[in-house]
Amino acid sequence: MSSVISLTDIRRVFIMGDQQFEALKGVSFDITTGEFVAIMGASGSGKSTCMNVLGCLDPPTSGRYLLDGLDVGGMGTNELADIRNKKLGFVFQGFNLLARTPAVENVELPLIYAGLGSRERRRQALIAMEQVGLAGKENNHPSQLSGGQQQRVAIARALVNNPAVILADEPTGNLDSSTSEEIMNLFTALNRQGITIIMVTHEHDVAAFAGRQITFRDGRIISDSLTTATV
Repeated sequence: MSSVISLTDIRRVFIMGDQQFEALKGVSFDITTGEFVAIMGASGSGKSTCMNVLGCLDPPTSGRYLLDGLDVGGMGTNELADIRNKKLGFVFQGFNLLARTPAVENVELPLIYAGLGSRERRRQALIAMEQVGLAGKENNHPSQLSGGQQQRVAIARALVNNPAVILADEPTGNLDSSTSEEIMNLFTALNRQGITIIMVTHEHDVAAFAGRQITFRDGRIISDSLTTATV
């Protein structure tokens, strides 16, 4: 299997006044197509900075980042926005849904940016909603859905563009334990279909669903190990 993510000696330095803070200190790893990886670490460990680099939201200060074979290091703002829309699907702790917009239209958003026509957008969005178990909820607004259902809408939105990678940032952080387990079972099922998932979490029971755990401390990787997944 080929590497869909390849980081080589990634460093990220933040300038604060006359001080420098090195959030990432030479991070290197590859992720193969079809892996389910949990990125772990305490607050300030560098895991969130790494996720922002992976999501093309924050450029590294130095090092090389290949995403699905493309070197994103020298890309401009517009190119990066295009790469994010075509290659990445994002799932956030806070769902990030448009409150006054029906679920199906929330799912369609990446396809609008991709320039698809309304009929094709709707067709693909309905397929994605069915994939996450939300058939029949297309016209519900977020306020009419439970937290778990709202996160399923967010996952459908991440899936709809058929991205190379889904990036999930604390995807169960706003959910109770039983709903969290449902969402993690959904991620596991999607991963078994061949979808590459990278998830940031500080919860060990959530990370246990992934087949690989990468742990950060003080801007460096301290462990990178395969696991026996929960499901």
